[in-house]
Amino acid sequence: VRSKIKRSEEAGFTSYHRDMDNSSAREQITGQIKEWNNDNSIDGILVQLPLPEHLRKDTASIMDTIDPAKDVDGFHSENAGLLARGTPRFIPCTPRGCIKLIKSTGIDIKGKNAVIVGRSNIVGKPMALLLMQENATITICHSKTKNIGEITKNADILVVAIGKPLFIKQDMVKEGAIVIDVGINRVDGKLTGDVDFKEVKEKAGFITPVPGGVGPMTIAMLMENTYMAYLYQKGFIK
Repeated sequence: VRSKIKRSEEAGFTSYHRDMDNSSAREQITGQIKEWNNDNSIDGILVQLPLPEHLRKDTASIMDTIDPAKDVDGFHSENAGLLARGTPRFIPCTPRGCIKLIKSTGIDIKGKNAVIVGRSNIVGKPMALLLMQENATITICHSKTKNIGEITKNADILVVAIGKPLFIKQDMVKEGAIVIDVGINRVDGKLTGDVDFKEVKEKAGFITPVPGGVGPMTIAMLMENTYMAYLYQKGFIK
């Protein structure tokens, strides 16, 4: 959140941050969202996830309180539907950043075997849609998948967002693969990813570090989505 506020200021945006404690009621959050929905000076709105435990079941309905034209995270059901249809308004920031990172390698995504470890609404599912739109062949692994390592080591492109520190080891990765580590875990006071970076970097063709990899790209995509939201609000694009 601190980074988002800092990058907003660097980009020349005005950033408003409403900090709530873990005991906040659903109505407090939706009330603030509705206030910003009706404020013409606010172009983009996001709710930082995950929500506290007592609000997890309400996550979807809270996201759907946001005006879909101001939903810069792309989590409103209308925006999720537009993405699934292949005509997105706002693409979720982390998957969008991952696609840009993959394309930055210069390797054509078309026809590649892409494996996504994790099936969340925030990363896994939209990531699969975006890779399919780039004509990759997709496999999604999750907590019930058997022999994950046998699947991941056939991936030309491996995107990991499972929330388990150092889960992906060298023997689970194909030689020369593109490895995108979305995981952020705090272990012994240090941030680490879902991929064992020290091991896997010796085998991968390209790999993102944690921290300093996907995170900054996610924030950059948030800035782009916010600018697009401004253009929607002012009628420059439809």
